[in-house]
Amino acid sequence: MPRQDYMIETEQEIDGRWIAEIIDLPGVLAYGNTREEAIANAEAIAFRVIADLIEETKIATGQVSFVYT
Repeated sequence: MPRQDYMIETEQEIDGRWIAEIIDLPGVLAYGNTREEAIANAEAIAFRVIADLIEETKIATGQVSFVYT
């Protein structure tokens, strides 16, 4: 099975919060008080979205990994 890498983009907001987003997975966007917290929150949402996609299609994926920018 192929490996799927998802790019997580991060940015600090003016108010100090961090936002993390995975463009390739619609709806995967999360805030955190730190960059690490925002990334962890985005990963948690991403795993739920990926699990839903697997359940809907009944097709298993290969390895999934996240790349941080």
